Amino acid sequence: MPDRGGGPTGPRIRVGRPSRRARTLLMTLGVLAVLGMAFTMFAGFWTDWLWYRSVNYSSVFTTTLWTKIGLFFVFGLLMAVAVGFNVWLAHRLRPPLSAMSMEQQSLDRYRMGVAPYKKWLLLGITALVGLIAGASAAGQWRTWLMWVNGVPFGQKDPQFRLDVSFYAFDLPWYRFLLGFGFAAAILSLIAAALTHYLYGGLRVTSPGARATAAATGHLSVLLGIFVALKAVAYWLDRYGLAVKSSDFKATDNWTGLRYVDANAYLPAKTILFCIAVICAALFFATLWRRTWQLPVIGFGLMVLSAILIGGLYPAIVQKFQVQPNEQAKEAPYVNKNLKATREAYGIDDAQVTEYSGTGSTKDKTKLRDDVDSTASIRILDPNIVSPTFQQLQQIRNYYAFPTNLDVDRYSKDGKDQDTVIGLRELNLNGIPKNNWINDHFRYTHGYGVVAAKGTTADAEGRPVFTESDLPSKGDLGDYQQRVYYGEKTTTYSIVGGPQKEIDYSDDSGEKTTSYQGKSGVSLSSPVNRAAYALAFSEPQILYSGAIGEGSRILYNRTPKERVEAVAPWLTIDGDAYPAVVGNKIQWIVDAYTTTNGYPYASRTTLGDTTADSLTATNNSRAVVAQQNQVNYIRNSVKATIDAYTGEVKLYQWDTKDPVLKTWMKAFPGTVQSKSAISPGLMDHLRYPQDLFKVQRELLTRYHVKDAQTFLSGSEVWQVPDDPTNKSGNAVPPYYLSMKMPDQKAQAFSLTTTFTPNGRDNLSAFMSVDAEAGTSDYGKIRILKLPTSTTVNGPKQVQSQFNSEQDIAESIKLLKGGDSDIEYGNLLTVPLDGGLLYVEPVYVRGGGLKYPLLRKVLVTYGGNTAFEDTLDQALDKVFGTQDTGTSPPDDDTTTNPPPTSENPTVQGALEDAQKAFDAGQDALKKNDWEAYGKAQKDLEDALRRAEDAQNAADKKKPSGGGEASPSPSGSPSASRSPSSA
Repeated sequence: MPDRGGGPTGPRIRVGRPSRRARTLLMTLGVLAVLGMAFTMFAGFWTDWLWYRSVNYSSVFTTTLWTKIGLFFVFGLLMAVAVGFNVWLAHRLRPPLSAMSMEQQSLDRYRMGVAPYKKWLLLGITALVGLIAGASAAGQWRTWLMWVNGVPFGQKDPQFRLDVSFYAFDLPWYRFLLGFGFAAAILSLIAAALTHYLYGGLRVTSPGARATAAATGHLSVLLGIFVALKAVAYWLDRYGLAVKSSDFKATDNWTGLRYVDANAYLPAKTILFCIAVICAALFFATLWRRTWQLPVIGFGLMVLSAILIGGLYPAIVQKFQVQPNEQAKEAPYVNKNLKATREAYGIDDAQVTEYSGTGSTKDKTKLRDDVDSTASIRILDPNIVSPTFQQLQQIRNYYAFPTNLDVDRYSKDGKDQDTVIGLRELNLNGIPKNNWINDHFRYTHGYGVVAAKGTTADAEGRPVFTESDLPSKGDLGDYQQRVYYGEKTTTYSIVGGPQKEIDYSDDSGEKTTSYQGKSGVSLSSPVNRAAYALAFSEPQILYSGAIGEGSRILYNRTPKERVEAVAPWLTIDGDAYPAVVGNKIQWIVDAYTTTNGYPYASRTTLGDTTADSLTATNNSRAVVAQQNQVNYIRNSVKATIDAYTGEVKLYQWDTKDPVLKTWMKAFPGTVQSKSAISPGLMDHLRYPQDLFKVQRELLTRYHVKDAQTFLSGSEVWQVPDDPTNKSGNAVPPYYLSMKMPDQKAQAFSLTTTFTPNGRDNLSAFMSVDAEAGTSDYGKIRILKLPTSTTVNGPKQVQSQFNSEQDIAESIKLLKGGDSDIEYGNLLTVPLDGGLLYVEPVYVRGGGLKYPLLRKVLVTYGGNTAFEDTLDQALDKVFGTQDTGTSPPDDDTTTNPPPTSENPTVQGALEDAQKAFDAGQDALKKNDWEAYGKAQKDLEDALRRAEDAQNAADKKKPSGGGEASPSPSGSPSASRSPSSA
């Protein structure tokens, strides 16, 4: 042992190895740590596999997994071999020690330090770069699957005459390979240069030759590979011009070649390709010439050429050839962009028709009758009445409705009815007491559908429900009402075990149930329980007695989550909506296939294009995480999710889409054919909102078909801001059953308006036939208003409403006290050459927690009405109100004022009658302040009458005397303040 102080006879401190017990403990801890990390990774993998197997989409999991593993190992191994081989080769080509310079001799200590570990160091470096490269390659699994399964589009680009599939499927993969090659070449070059320097092959400060012949040859080959890859990049850049975005005054996100691209950049890329090939050959020639002179000259020439030919020359062409006569030069390329963009977004068949904007029929009665046949005007706004549904149909606090309800069609007596619909979903924030058992075992699901007619409201402004109460009953018949999967079910539930679930409550008390579906993952296995305990960071899953035989865990429960998981190659629409199909509640989700590689088609950003005043207040309506740009989109898949079983089905909707066909080849058996869609489901499919919003945004510019008009910008439109609120966001599209001028009958449609760029007057009205299963489904119709006349747009119509003196006074009265006014959807309906605007007005306040429909605003041809009902407003606008001379109702003729022999009671009753009459007069004048005062006087008078009557009754002998009239016979008995 070494001497740690003291003389020969002094004390010694012995430093020995750790004891066997300590070593065993450290080894045990290390093994446990490794096992813990391994089980953590295993838990994530295992729970994913169990979930995919539970929804019968295990092939998606295995295909994706094996593709990632294959890419990881292939490209990780290639990178590791490339770097490792060049490090080994550089070490092998090192000069003998005797030939080393003084500079290199100073590195002896580093070489000596590395020598014992050089094999392990080499393995460590190669493993590290291999892991990084493999992980990067695994993220390209979509690119690989699209390349290997690509299906031709059957369309060729106008410049290179290559099939569109080359740009959509092949070019992205070639670019990945090129990027990987560049990374491998650069890392190999750096690793080889460092090794040569460390072992004397390169010198920096020493006199004499800077590199040995072996190092020169080795590094020259690597530089030659790099330059050769640059030559390939120049060649691919030629094709990349067809999908290149650039700033162009005609439109944002312009894609495709322009004049300068075709006549300057394209030949420049070809020339640079040739120069790069020659330069690469010069680098490879150093294997024989052993000199850097020619390769360096060639490389310098390539750099100079890139600056002059690739940068300066195109700028000169743009400045002196294009700008002096831009429209003539760019017109052929603009025409290519117009054609490709319209094809890529499915707007090439949009029908644009001139529309006068002013009515021509003089017969107002006929016009009034035409309104009913032209549109089923929806006055129940699904984006406002959710609180009303909540207040009237929530039933229990642990139920809730979505912020925005949905519009669908249901048939009754052979006639389709636009219906506002919502599900009574689970709301964990409303349960009596939050704890783990309540949140995940007892309160597990919502219950029932609530639906109301979209075209009417009752006398008090409330929805007219066609399906209501708990359990729900009405026009929809018998169906499974339990909602285990929905937009609000964002947490997991454990069902089917010993713990009973709260089903619903009625007058007889709480009803319990136990989940009978086959959805979810079984927790009967201890391994499964341990994996989910770790995955959800909830140890109670491992040992809780509430979990037993038959227990299943449900998660990934929102419609979007389930479709995104089983089809990760689809883009999901922001609005999933429920429908009762047969005896089940089905969530219907629209899904899109997209690509960013359609030549000449301008790009758009889905997240920005689909934003409007609804998505600004409801994030669940936004296209989630879709900020990437695309320039091709198709609604290729309709998906359904069973609200009880969670079963996911994908149906092929666009049978011609090559992108979907490619993914169907990659994931066979995941998408069912269109013929598998049942008639009941077909009745509830509709044209999706997000696709419509993308198309309307493109049509603000691409409704024109000639280059000159497009370049001038004179026909540019814009989507107007929503005038019914102050959000400053675009007006959302509205579903409405209506008839366009060229249609013979109403069709369920999606509609929007356009205004000229920077102005508020109307420039066009757009609709798309949203009724699936019909021959016109997806047909876009645009009514283009003349530029020579001014027709009010939505913002101007709203301003007109607000500026009308009578309307403004009425709205002021409606706002009396603490009430708030909420404007509903401003609907636009083409009618006899003119445009009919309808807007419901809701009042929230006066003790009410929910909005009620109080008035309807209507305008047509400069005439405006603000009435209690839609029919009254339409009658007033078209001058068809009933002007008969029938006498007004007189309550005194049918219900004479009550009398009493008691003078005090009689006086109070007379005061009550006067207050009641005053209240009725105030109602007719919409004088809410006077009405409120009259109601107070009425209540006071009735109270005095009741008190006087009670006092008189106490003075009478028991059982004797004649009963006086009860104050309950007063006017308030037949009409309360709330009902009035």
